[in-house]
Amino acid sequence: MGSGESKPEPPPLLSKPWREIDWRDKQRALQSVRNYQPPAEDLQIRILLHGSNGSGKSSFINSVQSVLRDRMYTHASADNMFQGTFTKKYITYKIQKGGPGTFYPFVFNDIMGLHSMGGVLADDVKLAMKGHVKEGYTFNPHQKLSDDNLFYKRAPTANDKVQVLVCVVSAETISQLPDDTLKMIRDIRKEASDLGIPQVAVLTKIDKACPEIKEDVKNVYKVDYLKEKMEEFSAAVGIPMNCIFPVKNYSEEIDLNSDVDSLILSALKHIINCGEDCISFKAYHSELLG
Repeated sequence: MGSGESKPEPPPLLSKPWREIDWRDKQRALQSVRNYQPPAEDLQIRILLHGSNGSGKSSFINSVQSVLRDRMYTHASADNMFQGTFTKKYITYKIQKGGPGTFYPFVFNDIMGLHSMGGVLADDVKLAMKGHVKEGYTFNPHQKLSDDNLFYKRAPTANDKVQVLVCVVSAETISQLPDDTLKMIRDIRKEASDLGIPQVAVLTKIDKACPEIKEDVKNVYKVDYLKEKMEEFSAAVGIPMNCIFPVKNYSEEIDLNSDVDSLILSALKHIINCGEDCISFKAYHSELLG
């Protein structure tokens, strides 16, 4: 580029956000999550996160824990160096509520990243959704969990089964997702639908993909580029736009930010509602069959 040429101007922000969010209402959203109780005392919502390598699954879990515990928290191991997938085992993350031994009635499960070469197998994700994978199982990218393995759970309980499937995808790489990865996501989504499990997508690293959001996270629903990428992903895998939530995970910050919290809580509230709907749906059909 010659010295006399100017850099192209970034596209202007939309005059009106295409999705509304009340940035001033974080405390009410937070209290809603803190007050949530499942239909039965012994039930919990199991939330399974899946997605390509480096998409930010573990960082999202850490960010949710940070918001709910009102301080930075790094329970789930995350790696800021892209060297394949960092998560290898099937791990359940509980979030402490109040004193020791008291937890929220929902848990997160993190798994190995999706990749046609060296990632978690779609069949293992399906087994996890059905509750057949025991805690601590190390995923084998070359062979699915067999029913004679010590980590195969033959008789899963209702709490072992997944109530919400969350696909985590990075806004930085959403346009470069390989066709085989998209195919795996669609395949897993179809199995979830057959099982009556609702699906949500969480779009991470929005600040890295869009300088306007890095400058002010409240611009998230005014950036037309981000909306276009969400629409492309929705069309590619079939997850509706109203089930796709852009978030900024905590990564380099040492203090919480109210606007970042609001986006995370917006996604979390929808995930919990989906879990509630799944429990009600399964209870209703159990009554019909019973």
